[in-house]
Amino acid sequence: MHYIWLMEFSAQQIAALVSGEIVGNPDVSVRGVSKIEEGTPGTLSFLSNPKYEPFIYQTGSSICIVNHTFQPSKDLPPTLTLIKVSDAYACFAKLLEAYSQSKQKAPGIHPQAYIHSTAKVEDDVYIGAFVSIGEGVHIGKGASIYSHCSIGDHSTVGEGSTLFAGVHVYDSMVVGKRCILHAGVVIGSDGFGFAPDANGAYQKIPQIGNVIIEDDVEIGANTTIDRATMGSTIIRSGVKIDNLCQIAHNVVIDEHTAIAAQAGIAGSAKLGKHLMVGGQVGISGHLHIADGTKIVAQSGIPSSVNESDTFMGSPAMPFNDFKKAHIVFRKLPELRREVTRLNQEIEALKSTLK
Repeated sequence: MHYIWLMEFSAQQIAALVSGEIVGNPDVSVRGVSKIEEGTPGTLSFLSNPKYEPFIYQTGSSICIVNHTFQPSKDLPPTLTLIKVSDAYACFAKLLEAYSQSKQKAPGIHPQAYIHSTAKVEDDVYIGAFVSIGEGVHIGKGASIYSHCSIGDHSTVGEGSTLFAGVHVYDSMVVGKRCILHAGVVIGSDGFGFAPDANGAYQKIPQIGNVIIEDDVEIGANTTIDRATMGSTIIRSGVKIDNLCQIAHNVVIDEHTAIAAQAGIAGSAKLGKHLMVGGQVGISGHLHIADGTKIVAQSGIPSSVNESDTFMGSPAMPFNDFKKAHIVFRKLPELRREVTRLNQEIEALKSTLK
């Protein structure tokens, strides 16, 4: 499968963008990208992992980005042009980023958008159809707000941030600069706060805080981040959150932490810097997790982690301990049979002694 671009790029243009060296035809052009093993004419591929090298000798791609260290062990396809760079993977990512930026909507406000008279919209902003922007909202320069988004009263969307279709930002929320909120994200929904009364019926505890999202944060589709009961739920700069995650009230996630899909973080948990949290991880409330901690997918964290380590299991334990415990766990059926046999022998001995 290959993916078509709306524009055509020559090898010469691509090499200039990534400071690469052309080996082959500088005038050959591409209009799409493809995996090297699925390459077709008119597409661009890359080779970074040596295990994929066999595919370069049979690829149909017109251009392939490779590392400077790459030396063909046999003849390449005559239609293939190489662009040699210091880091093929990073350069390919740079090209995709450049292409993504070229697809951004031109600035302008759709006539079917609603913008309150007190809202402040800076220059070069794109606002799509059926967007609702409330009283006192501030939209920073170069932001993009796609269709069917709603920005509640007195909220802020920072410079260069993008809110894709159907994002809902409640009142008094803060979204920083260069953030990306994918479709269906909800910022500022009420935290799950209820208290039982004398009859055991749950009474709602009003949630009057907000959410603060700092700069360069990316949040995946249909993720929800709850407002604080009081104060703020805070997502620090550089945090990356995948799709379908739940971040509860008063949580703080520190800088450059990455959280994979379907993770859930309970109220008032404090996550440190540079954490890596796997998919479907559950983190209990009112705890702290040390900087640099790694949590393997589907693990459960019931208590604070005070020293950086890799954790696995539910309840989670240090990864090396989990591996040892897992070896024992796998042998439990065998151990059970052995215990049963020994019990039978003991009972037989008792009968003999009687």
